[in-house]
Amino acid sequence: MSTRDKGAKFIELANKRVNKAIKDIQLVGNLANRQNYEFTEEQARKIVRALQQEVDQVKQSFQSTDEGGRSEFKL
Repeated sequence: MSTRDKGAKFIELANKRVNKAIKDIQLVGNLANRQNYEFTEEQARKIVRALQQEVDQVKQSFQSTDEGGRSEFKL
């Protein structure tokens, strides 16, 4: 695959994946509506912590060549 093809593929996938991630984060944000859901402050902190850890991991991935470990969120 040429450099041009790799760049075009990166842009294509980045647009799709980042927009999907933003939409999914917005859906998680909807869970904060106390009129529709009941949750503890600890549960809310766990969600925010898990999301922040993944954002930090992505940030680090772009700043280095190391592959970080993937994790799965679970309350």
